Amino acid sequence: MIIKCPVCRSSQVGRVGSDQFYCWNCFVEFNFNKGRVNLYEVAEDGSLMAMERSPELI
Repeated sequence: MIIKCPVCRSSQVGRVGSDQFYCWNCFVEFNFNKGRVNLYEVAEDGSLMAMERSPELI
């Protein structure tokens, strides 16, 4: 199965954890939980900051 980024629809996505993915095109991390997409911005120190959900992504 090919995972596509929910933000930019790129297929340049890599797995960074058992249920965590990273988009090399728009630089966001994301996961799927109970049918929802959770988006995260990677901070300079490597920590994850939750991004606000946009209506067009749902």
